[in-house]
Amino acid sequence: MMMDNKLVNWFVPQGIRGRTNIEMARIFVFTHLFGPVIAQPMAIYLYIVSPEINYQLEVMVAGIYSFLALPFVLKYSGSMTISSLLSFVGLAAVSLFGTYHYGGFSSPFLPWLIVSLLLGFFYLSKNTKLVIGLFASIVGVFLTFLLKNGLPNTVPVEDLRILSWLSIVAATVYMSWMALYYARIIALRSELEHEADRFRSTMEELEKARAVSEEVSHHRSLFFSKMSHELRTPLNVIIGYSEILLDDANDAGGEEQTIKDLVRINTAGKHLLSLVSEVLDSDKIVNDVNAVDVSDFALGDLIDEVVASALPLVVKNANKFDIECAQREMQLRTDKTKLRQMLINLLSNAGKFTRNGTVTMKLSIERNLADDRLHATVSDTGIGIAADVLPKLFQSYIQADASISKRFGGTGIGLAITRKFAILLGGEITVTSRPGEGTQFTIDIPAHIEAMAQSGDVEVQAQEIAA
Repeated sequence: MMMDNKLVNWFVPQGIRGRTNIEMARIFVFTHLFGPVIAQPMAIYLYIVSPEINYQLEVMVAGIYSFLALPFVLKYSGSMTISSLLSFVGLAAVSLFGTYHYGGFSSPFLPWLIVSLLLGFFYLSKNTKLVIGLFASIVGVFLTFLLKNGLPNTVPVEDLRILSWLSIVAATVYMSWMALYYARIIALRSELEHEADRFRSTMEELEKARAVSEEVSHHRSLFFSKMSHELRTPLNVIIGYSEILLDDANDAGGEEQTIKDLVRINTAGKHLLSLVSEVLDSDKIVNDVNAVDVSDFALGDLIDEVVASALPLVVKNANKFDIECAQREMQLRTDKTKLRQMLINLLSNAGKFTRNGTVTMKLSIERNLADDRLHATVSDTGIGIAADVLPKLFQSYIQADASISKRFGGTGIGLAITRKFAILLGGEITVTSRPGEGTQFTIDIPAHIEAMAQSGDVEVQAQEIAA
């Protein structure tokens, strides 16, 4: 297609946006570059039939070739409106000038006046009142001048018959170009309308999906709320009765096998309750993920509370528990409950996957000009984690492989919650590990959370992660 050549595209300003507007600019450039070419036979014929080279001939020839300048006006002004106005007014003026000097109302140039009006409506469709006003003004000036001065006889009318045919051919070719490119623009607009319909349809589907998602989330919350009671109550009854029966059996010197069976019932009940509690509590944690309860407390107090809860989890597999912290008196301002839960989760994992090894917790506060940072590291000498598992380690219900749950238990949600808490508190958690050598988790969060940060950027960041 001629519209796609480099010459035409060179004249189209980069500031024009939209496929329809760009195509319109290409049409403008193409017709004004090649329009004077199809009008060239008319200029040559005028030169032949004119008795002498007079100003009328010079003005007509200059007027015809002046349209070659309009693509440059478009390129350097960047305005289709200005360029189109100049084209519309120029063509109307040239056609009326030719009509006046070459044949009057029988002039072969008079049809180009209608062409100029059509071009004005085509390029300036959003300014039809301006087009009509200018057109009426130009025609009014012409008629006034005509009534005052009459028609000159520059070239006999009979000598203009061939020029009439040349004008008809040129106008037909020109308007055919315009019709073809107008059809192309209509096709582009139809395509854009189709895309807009598809977009609206997609938005409607997304809105329906969002409504369904909210309803599912609501039913999910109701389910977890109901299950919290329906599951925990009978499990606590089973555990309680098994402990009573176990105490009675021990006091009465019951059979060894009976005692073993009661121990299995009690252990299995407690294990099942821990799994159920972890899953059900995680739903509440996720739903309340933006609730940050900031308080002031000493780092040493936090350590004491964490050790009291995590020590049995760490040492149950004959592990050594080391704690390193030289800044126990330092004050923190953050969510103590969430920070404590993060450390307990990490220590619980470390104790679970380490046997006859060492679990180490290091805490320190790094001071700098921007803010003070709390660095908490939990490392172990356990089984380690494969490199290909590390990227998905913080996803909910994900464990290293299927055998982990069978061998060590757990639901795979603790690390996901820990990561959400770390981001909520304005920090991050990272992990390094080598299979067979151990794993190290590092929490890096601000040591002091201000009230504004709590309700601002931190909350927004947590909402994105929770979603």
